[in-house]
Amino acid sequence: MVAISPIIVFLLVYLLTSILIGDFYKMPISVALLIASVWAGVFMKGSLSEKIEIFSKQAGSSNIMYMVWIFILAGVFAAIAEKTGAVKATVDFALQSLPSYLIVPGLFIATCFISMAIGTSVGTVVAITPLAVDLAAGTDSPVAFYVAIVLGGAFFGDNLSFISDTTIAATRTQGCDMRHKFLANIKIVFPAALAALGLYCFMSPETRPVVVDHTVSYWLVIPYLVVIVSALAGVNVIIVLLAGICATIIAGICLGMSLIDIFTIAGDGVGSVGNLIIITLLAAGMLGMIKKAGGIDFILKVLGRNTGTQRGAQLCIVLLVGIVNLCTANNTVAIITVGSMARKIASAYHILPRKAASLLDTGSCVVQALIPYGAQTLMATSLAGISPVAPWPYLYYPQILLLCLGVSILFTRRIRA
Repeated sequence: MVAISPIIVFLLVYLLTSILIGDFYKMPISVALLIASVWAGVFMKGSLSEKIEIFSKQAGSSNIMYMVWIFILAGVFAAIAEKTGAVKATVDFALQSLPSYLIVPGLFIATCFISMAIGTSVGTVVAITPLAVDLAAGTDSPVAFYVAIVLGGAFFGDNLSFISDTTIAATRTQGCDMRHKFLANIKIVFPAALAALGLYCFMSPETRPVVVDHTVSYWLVIPYLVVIVSALAGVNVIIVLLAGICATIIAGICLGMSLIDIFTIAGDGVGSVGNLIIITLLAAGMLGMIKKAGGIDFILKVLGRNTGTQRGAQLCIVLLVGIVNLCTANNTVAIITVGSMARKIASAYHILPRKAASLLDTGSCVVQALIPYGAQTLMATSLAGISPVAPWPYLYYPQILLLCLGVSILFTRRIRA
């Protein structure tokens, strides 16, 4: 229990402070992790120098540094793509292709495509929610219904995109290829998306046509297509992101931007992922100390008493990431926090790394979509001027995805060592 106490301290500090303040985004997760890391340094066995050595080795391990590199490149790509207008071009390209009578299911498809392309649910919410509110004004349907469609589509891409934080964290912590994780994930996600799409087609109200900006240069979508196609082809993610960055730089130069302006934007992109990098390093170091003290082995022993099958082990992985996500309201942090534990469980019960990564990513995205205090929901409802709990009854996609996740665990094919 002493060995796993830093995790308990981290969750208590973050959760209790957030509840007392009444805001889950006032208490920095990095500070909660810092307090838990200091706790581990004080109360665990060994000299201070030994504990610092363990913390530093784990935080600076090759796997963590590789993840940091990906975060940095993804931040640069996202920043340049946004400033060159690639996000707006992608949004208008998706919406221009939709007939007005299919605008509700089309809004879901467009949001899925955009979030898949740009790799961020928050960015998708910011880009699409104002349009969804405008569409709702032309119908008798509540605004919350349209906001829920956007949230569902945003988490579709967050779960599947090759450049999303959750995909990067899940694949790196489980040691699997992004393409393999995608192929495992799509078996869970695609049926849920099809079912949600069918519901939206059935519930689609009459609405006025969408007005798009026809002056937008749709060739700006090319950088995203480069990322998606190369990632699906199995190219290393570092090469994928570098290719995407080169494509966005060329797009910026063609638009008349100077190289120094592009480099300034790239610097802002690196800065935008700074907090995520710090959280990753602190979480990795803290978990390294927990592992060294026998905490992960203790958790596996406790789980082993009630987990005798691969199905039970898969359920444990989902519950672990889900519980941490409930407490932190951040799906990427939840995956990073329990990633090493999930890998241990997966190894002990012969669960394929791609399946474990899929469970982590999907489980965290489901919880993040359904909690009313998640950043995406708070942002969307703020832009729409509605209560954070208003979209909940209409969140069909996350609810169906949860069902599909359960079915995938229940009917899992047993793989022996």
